[in-house]
Amino acid sequence: MTKILVIGAGAIGSYYSAKLAQVGVEVSLWCRSDYDFIQKNGIKIESYQGDFHFTPHKILKNLDEANDDFDYILIATKALPSIDICGLIKNILQAKTKIILIQNGIHVEKNIAKNFPNNEIISGLAFIAVSRKSAGVIYHQEYGKLTIGSYGNKASIAVHFLENLWQKSGVEIIVSDKILLERWKKLVWNGAFNPLSVILGGKNTVEILNNDLAINLAKNIMQEICELARADDCELPNDVIEKNIVATQKMKPYKTSMLLDFEAGRQMEVEAILGNAVKFAQSKSMLIPYLSTIYAILANY
Repeated sequence: MTKILVIGAGAIGSYYSAKLAQVGVEVSLWCRSDYDFIQKNGIKIESYQGDFHFTPHKILKNLDEANDDFDYILIATKALPSIDICGLIKNILQAKTKIILIQNGIHVEKNIAKNFPNNEIISGLAFIAVSRKSAGVIYHQEYGKLTIGSYGNKASIAVHFLENLWQKSGVEIIVSDKILLERWKKLVWNGAFNPLSVILGGKNTVEILNNDLAINLAKNIMQEICELARADDCELPNDVIEKNIVATQKMKPYKTSMLLDFEAGRQMEVEAILGNAVKFAQSKSMLIPYLSTIYAILANY
């Protein structure tokens, strides 16, 4: 039986691990704030596709209790400098353990790859409107696609194994041989709408799109991200900006994850989404005035 340890029992980690549990994967979940509730009640997924319940095989309050030989460790925490992923998993990893990283941002795999060069890293991108409604309750509003690939390589056997599992559970899943390109492609949206939703005064996607000046600002940010991707040997489609705008126009009004974090007084993923892109630009001596400006603003929030 496939065994997975999930680090991060928030909306993303709970939803995608719950889907794996539906097809027989033995899922252990590390919980912190909601440990007592989940230990007693499990997790309820309220989904537009139909509600379901998830009872993890094990619920861990402390990672030193994780004494199983895990095939995979799924990292689904926020991509924050304050969360030491390497420190969390270093005593759990076995030689065979593969690391699945489902997080926002660009170049978020680098530190893990540096610290664990002998463990395969599977990079994942979630395209889903999902949020933690309350303790042990996850609200799945819309979408749900997952894109995965081997970090730095073509998709491995392990990646295709996971593809099969998530596909059986009903998750729309895409395997990519160019996961870095997919990360840049997602950053086109995240790098624009996430920060703008905060600095424009708490606006959802529809409110941003209803403002011509805000749309123009979003497009300029997106253009800079496309230029950075090209410098990172990732040529994005010529219509990627327009497709992102059209797709967002079709969405229901949506508060970005960064806005939800800001409103809740939580740390925002500023470094992963903006800071890493700005640092990459600096390494290439590239001028990116729009990204640099919004990064400077949000870095001081």
